[in-house]
Formats: sequence, structure tokens, C-alpha cells
Amino acid sequence: MGSGYLCEGMMGFNANAHAAMIFTAEQIVCVCEVLLQGSSLDRLASFLCGLPPFSSSCLGELESVLKAKAAVAFHQGRFSDLYTLLEGFPFSPRSHPFLQQLWLQAHYAEAERQRGRPLGAVGKYRVRRKFPLPHTIWDGEEISYCFKEKSRSMLRQWYLRKPYPSSQEKRELAAATGLTSTQVSNWFKNRRQRDRGTDITSFQTPLVGEPSGGVHLSSQKDVSPQGSPQPQRRRATPPRLCHPPLPLHHMCQDC
Repeated sequence: MGSGYLCEGMMGFNANAHAAMIFTAEQIVCVCEVLLQGSSLDRLASFLCGLPPFSSSCLGELESVLKAKAAVAFHQGRFSDLYTLLEGFPFSPRSHPFLQQLWLQAHYAEAERQRGRPLGAVGKYRVRRKFPLPHTIWDGEEISYCFKEKSRSMLRQWYLRKPYPSSQEKRELAAATGLTSTQVSNWFKNRRQRDRGTDITSFQTPLVGEPSGGVHLSSQKDVSPQGSPQPQRRRATPPRLCHPPLPLHHMCQDC
């Protein structure tokens, strides 16, 4: 039975809360995933209301249902229910990125409602520090601005060798780091802008001969003649990534 047909069939039984019992756990999981991927959260909420209780032995199937319930709780603004659900079940790593975003976005929304204004970067940082990710949806690896430190390290190493990666290299980096091509492209763009700003600041710093650490040019011989060619450092060619490009999975979330 196709997943699209299952979705239509399930929605036709909304009036009867016990009708979902005629479907197997695998079919229920399929419907939850299809509705969640299609952002049909109102239909998903109606479908979940008719589900029978699940036994604790069906952990794989139960996780998909719990993930769907978490998305509905966030959609309906029931953040307390969302936090209880996320903290009460050890979700598998494949569900972590999506659930982490629900956790963060819910806390951001609560903070903005309390303050009466949108959060800036500093405000969001403080929220993340105040409400760290629970270990049920986090593998323990350090995350900085939604990037794992391992991913940031790989991007930094590549940048030192080649700050302007090609489109194909960006796709390979995305597959290797678990990020999207857009995130990789933005990271390189922001890093180049920071480096340019640092270079300009250093160039504009006045040269003074103070013993407290200022730079002193002792003679004209220390300065290269105007217009003379300056030696340029050659960047080493970065090694090819060993990770082949992988298909990027769509996730309806905003970091």
C-alpha cells in the first residue's frame, strides 16, 4: 500500500479514534514520516489523536511517532510538552538534528515572548547557554553556532589551503561535514570577510616607537620602495576529500 494512499486513508478515519488500530506499526510510521516531511502538521495532529497506545518493545516505530508528536507540540506552542517529550526518550542520532532545532527554536520563541522583541545573536547564545541540549538528543560533541567542532575544524583546515573552493568542492565538504552546501558557502564567505577586516585594521594601526610594544622602523632601508613587487605566499593545494558527495536530506527547520 502506497504511503500517499495511507495518508488519505488515515485522514478519512478522524471521527473514529480506534480506526488507526487496523494499520500496522510500520504503516503508522510511514504516515507519520510522510506528513512530517510534507509539513502537514494539522493533519498530523489529527492523525496522532487516533493512535492506539504503543508497547515499549517497539522502540524503532515508537521513535518516529514521538518525533511526530514533538513536531506537533512545537507547532501548537505546547513547549512544556515538547521539552518533556524530548528529555524522556533516548532518540537515535539520525533524529538529533531535527529535534535539536525544535528544542532551540522553542526556547528562542519563549525568550522573545518574554522580552517582547526578537533575539539577536548574543541573545540566542545566552539562551543556548541557559538551556543546553539534553543528552537524549545530543551525542555530547561540542556544537558552536549549530556547527559541530569537527565540522568547523575541517572547514578551517580547508580554508587555510584554499579559501575559494569550487562548487564541486563545496558539495564534497557538505557531504563530509554533514552541512548543506549553502552553510558551507556562507561559512567561507563570512571567514573571508573577517580576514579582510583584520587585514584592514592591521594596516591602519599607527606605527609608533614606544617601548611598550609599538613597531619602530629604524631607517628607510627597512621599507620596500613604493611599487616594488612584494613576495606572495603560495597556498598549498588542499587534498581531495575522501568522502564522496552524498544526497542531502531535506529537513524543515531553520537553524
